[in-house]
Amino acid sequence: MTDFAELDALSTEQLRERAFAKAREERDLGFFWDLFRHLPTAPETEERELADIGAAVDDAVSLWREFTGHDYGDNEPLIRARFIDYLSKNGAE
Repeated sequence: MTDFAELDALSTEQLRERAFAKAREERDLGFFWDLFRHLPTAPETEERELADIGAAVDDAVSLWREFTGHDYGDNEPLIRARFIDYLSKNGAE
């Protein structure tokens, strides 16, 4: 287990890189799903029909860009906490 203070001292980008690397290494799709599931959705997304696959793909791409573009906005504290929690429980590299 990794010390909280050590992880908290890292930038959000460093935490993201470590958490993503660990999740890929462990093939932990649940980690990625949890992140996507907890991001807020736009009202129009909530009302959209499940059959609208094209829009669902667009939403997934937007989420991926948000993660890889490193623009977390108001969600950054929550995302940092998720990265730190994951790395604390699963070991940081």
